[in-house]
Amino acid sequence: MNTMMAREKDQGGRAAVRSLVEKLGFTSAAALEEHLTSLRQAEQEQLTETERREQAVAVREKAAIDREAAALARERDALHRSALVTAGVTSRDLDGAVALLRVPNDADADALGEAVQELSGRRPELFNAPAQGMPPAPGGAPASVPPPRPGSAERKPGAAGLEMARRRGLLPDPN
Repeated sequence: MNTMMAREKDQGGRAAVRSLVEKLGFTSAAALEEHLTSLRQAEQEQLTETERREQAVAVREKAAIDREAAALARERDALHRSALVTAGVTSRDLDGAVALLRVPNDADADALGEAVQELSGRRPELFNAPAQGMPPAPGGAPASVPPPRPGSAERKPGAAGLEMARRRGLLPDPN
């Protein structure tokens, strides 16, 4: 069924292209393509060298303006994210908080701070105050360090395997 439908769709597309080509007065799509290519070449040949250079410069300027606008947008987004993280927004809520932040694109630091405060009033659940007075980790170590494992660290590498072999009777007891 899918194959038949795909075939009919392709056939309809070809028929539409064929009718368009005939309406334009060409015998085939290849003839239309050749005509368009020759028109483009004639247009390029009519341009002087100076006009070509001007077009190239205009294209480069537009690309530079686009790159600059993208860089400004990235910088603005980084500033918004930084202000929100400083205010206590967690990473899982950060994208939503950035979307909800109402601040103009050309806002300064004061306006950004006010917008963050206004957002914290509207949506306090996004802003988690840093945990104060957290209990210390077990053993008094910092929370990022795992507790020490039981067992002696004075054994040489391979000592556990030798001990196992002795218990199984594969090696004689050193005593």
